[in-house]
Amino acid sequence: MGAARRGLAVGFFDGVHLGHQAILRRASAVLTFRNHPLSLLAPERCPRLLMSPESRIAAIRGCGVEKVTALDFTPELAAMSAEDFISRHIACGEGRETVYCGENWRFGRGGAGDPSLLKSCGFNVEVVPYALHRGGRISSTRIRAAIEAGEIEDANLMLGRAWSVTGTVFKGKGLGSGMGYPTLNLRLDGVALRLMRGVYAVEVCGAVAAANYGVAPTFGDGAWSSPVLEVHFLDGLPEGAADASSLEVMLLGYIRPERKFGSKEALALQIASDCAEIRRRFIPLERQRQV
Repeated sequence: MGAARRGLAVGFFDGVHLGHQAILRRASAVLTFRNHPLSLLAPERCPRLLMSPESRIAAIRGCGVEKVTALDFTPELAAMSAEDFISRHIACGEGRETVYCGENWRFGRGGAGDPSLLKSCGFNVEVVPYALHRGGRISSTRIRAAIEAGEIEDANLMLGRAWSVTGTVFKGKGLGSGMGYPTLNLRLDGVALRLMRGVYAVEVCGAVAAANYGVAPTFGDGAWSSPVLEVHFLDGLPEGAADASSLEVMLLGYIRPERKFGSKEALALQIASDCAEIRRRFIPLERQRQV
């Protein structure tokens, strides 16, 4: 058995990516914020977040952390000196001998506090090095940029899992069924990132599917007024999807941009090609043989 976890990990941890996981797996407790500090200090510079507070806290717990404290970043907290922050929020846990953080972690009024200040206050501080991907540092900023550029597979490698969105299921117009490609339609909930419109390989309820995120421009007056995620399951509707009011959709890869076709027949041919590509690239050969 490995050594028992001790210590406090501190940070915002948006995405809970591989770099964050390297910090979290050392600690028994976590101190984080529900809202990003920049949402208060400089809203115009606040990043579009990868996760909701609830999903982020759940992912932190999924790393084996026993206790998560998520503070609201308020004007009062922003005005607190670094020394007061230490005494009120870091030095209050019994048996937490070490503070784990990334090298860019700052705290207290004006970001005056850093790992060296904690060390001067008598804490044992372990600054965990950045995780690397393709020769560069893994960061939430880099992952956001990759997702918004359609580089889903690259983002997933940095996250250590597939990035997911949640959508509310609603009844569609039946246009996909009329073409032989029935879809389950979702309006995405609370997605802050600017997803590229187009076709994605996704996984829903354990089943790989083709999904178009967009307005379906080929249908003219029947197009959506705002982007919808239309999911077509390659091998039939999986258990758990038929009666769901909302679903988590894991993005596996970006296939192509959305475009307007000259006819529904041309669109149907392209969908067939998209499905074949998704089956080839994202369904392991042994699973294909079982279908």
